[in-house]
Amino acid sequence: MMRVYGLPWPDYELLDAGNGKKLERWGNILTIRPELQADFKPGWPTSKWQDLAHWEFKEKSSTQGCWINIKPNAPECWSISYQNLIFGLKLTKFKHVGLFPEQQANWCFIKERISTGQKIINLFAYTGAASLVACQAGGDVVHVDSVKQMLTWANENRERSALSDIKWVLEDALKFAQRELKRGKLYDGIIMDPPAWGLGAKGEKWKLENHLSSLLETAHGLMNPGAFLVLNTYSPKIDLTDLSQATEAHFLKDQIEIKQLWIPSTTGKELFCGNLLRVIK
Repeated sequence: MMRVYGLPWPDYELLDAGNGKKLERWGNILTIRPELQADFKPGWPTSKWQDLAHWEFKEKSSTQGCWINIKPNAPECWSISYQNLIFGLKLTKFKHVGLFPEQQANWCFIKERISTGQKIINLFAYTGAASLVACQAGGDVVHVDSVKQMLTWANENRERSALSDIKWVLEDALKFAQRELKRGKLYDGIIMDPPAWGLGAKGEKWKLENHLSSLLETAHGLMNPGAFLVLNTYSPKIDLTDLSQATEAHFLKDQIEIKQLWIPSTTGKELFCGNLLRVIK
């Protein structure tokens, strides 16, 4: 299976990974976070990680934990840039800091596919990195997420990056997309980064494997001829065969590209970040 790599840039670097953790540099701030896919020996000893890091996330459960301050006076909120975009980062109780850097591979793909005025919808859009990339490339962007704090965070990133407005939608992503389909709306690009599991806007339980077919069917109906679709899957319940079969039920084989998303570390380790689907209709 072909690999696609999210590459480092001046303000982000996966320094090392191993023993179920990863060491990352975000601008001048270094963090240690849990990482299930890092089931191998790291390139550097633990002592070096501890010497370098400002913060380490300690899990209390599979969904929550707390940050341990290693270096005094390290900020809990800061900003980094990617090309001309600026992202605000902060420590959250879910181990995330507001950006999925492996998505750099998709940001490049999105930027290459968009021309001025094209209609783009970003579903499960989180803090808006892909929305900002699409907007900067000239896209007319609709950003959909079911968590109000994420929309606020994404809009702050837009303001930091001095971009024109984006249409913000606070709603369940799949339900909104299905309503757009009923309204006869069409898009030139669809970006989807659905969680493997979670809770909907009204507390509904979400499992990606239960909704993958509906997501793909809806996306197909929303796409103009020549439109692109980008979808990431982090769910261990969806393997490459499942993803391929689900996609081929709605798209032609020659329209489909399925790859694995990886990110390399400075120490030469390579971290698996999920399966990646790209479609050109």
